[in-house]
Amino acid sequence: MTEATEIFAQSMQKLGLDQPGQRIGVAVSGGGDSLALTLLMHEWASRRGGEIHAFTVDHGLRPQASAEARNVHEMLQLRGISHDILTWRGSKPLTHIQERARQARYNLLIEACKREKITLLAIAHNREDQIETFWMRLSKGSGLDGLAAIAPLRILDGVRIVRPLLSFARADLRQACRDFGVEWIDDP
Repeated sequence: MTEATEIFAQSMQKLGLDQPGQRIGVAVSGGGDSLALTLLMHEWASRRGGEIHAFTVDHGLRPQASAEARNVHEMLQLRGISHDILTWRGSKPLTHIQERARQARYNLLIEACKREKITLLAIAHNREDQIETFWMRLSKGSGLDGLAAIAPLRILDGVRIVRPLLSFARADLRQACRDFGVEWIDDP
């Protein structure tokens, strides 16, 4: 067991999610954070008689996104991880693209979880995301509630969203990918 798998198991326990036999959804883009989450979660769930189902959202905003999603699919399938590619269809916004893409991503992920009868979805927010969120909200004049930043666990439309990597640095997650012998995609 690597240091990352031990810390991950502790994180899941602290979140009260250390139950055997769970079926867990995982959002994976193919980047270092989400790929590490997927592999750590797969190992963790397998040891407890559970399973994961990974989801990649293809927003259709970059020409190479579809090929990247297919590569993630093939890599996860080789590891015995079930995986679906969810495609954001329709016209794309001309303004507030990141905000609207994030909303579309969550909508697609929640719909997929419901379809697969999954009530727990893991997202790969990490320590740096937490810090960035705090500073971004502070700079926009957020109050105390906003400065609390990213919640480790919340419920969205009946699906529990869990963020077990909030104590992990990005460098630790890249190292976990190396330990698992996989390369990640650097999304521009």
